[in-house]
Amino acid sequence: MGGLQLGEPAVPAAFSEVPDQVSRHRRGGAGQLRSRYETIASKPVRAFGGFVGMSLDTVVAIVTKPFAWREFLLQAWFVARVSLLPTILLAIPFTVLLVFTFNILLVELGAADLSGTGAAYGVVSQLGPVVTVLVVAGAGATAMCADLGARTIREELDALKVMGIDPIQALVVPRVLAATVVATLLSSIVILVGLTGSFSFAVFIQHVTPGAFIAGLTLITGGADVIISIIKAALFGLSAGLIACYKGISVGGGPAGVGNAVNETVGLLHDQVTDCVTRPDWPAWS
Repeated sequence: MGGLQLGEPAVPAAFSEVPDQVSRHRRGGAGQLRSRYETIASKPVRAFGGFVGMSLDTVVAIVTKPFAWREFLLQAWFVARVSLLPTILLAIPFTVLLVFTFNILLVELGAADLSGTGAAYGVVSQLGPVVTVLVVAGAGATAMCADLGARTIREELDALKVMGIDPIQALVVPRVLAATVVATLLSSIVILVGLTGSFSFAVFIQHVTPGAFIAGLTLITGGADVIISIIKAALFGLSAGLIACYKGISVGGGPAGVGNAVNETVGLLHDQVTDCVTRPDWPAWS
């Protein structure tokens, strides 16, 4: 009957296809799960590669004409305007706390005249670059990331590419250089303000001899230390600008993605500063 052999159950064709469908569904689910894990695992690698690529493009664009001088000046003024007052307000209590703690130890040892030595070393080698990058990263870099992120989700960067304008050269380079230059200048201001505050606190509050404080400034801290401190601040500013710009131009997910990019920028810069300050050889290479 219709090709059926004796002893074989009459199974409808629809039911005979069910095991194949279940098998294909299982294979499809396993493939999707594997693809998802591969995407999660490769995301950091792609992000690192994208950051390195953008950094190299930025370095090349810096020495390539034309240079966006107007955008550079606007960004430098903006970063300086939002960072100057917080930098000064952070520099004074940090240095006063350093001098206060150090002078207590010196008084116990009978060497209060060396107060200027500790103040100069702490302010120049440590507090200057750290305070600078904290303020530049917290105020300037986050604003850069938010600005570029908003431009990205509005497809302004794609519009620039259509018009033949390189977004790296027009937007990223001025911001990175502005963060670098402003961080260098702010580090110098932190050193001056910190030493002035340290002198005032040590002389007028802890009654250290003014001449001894000034004479001790250059005992272990010289011009080379000042230059190294400024270079460190410039490198911190450069990294802050690069991280902020990369997070801004690679943002996705609409307005919520911009907020996430800003938060990630703060987190990455915080990790960078924490890693540099807490590493065992920080005093050596600083």
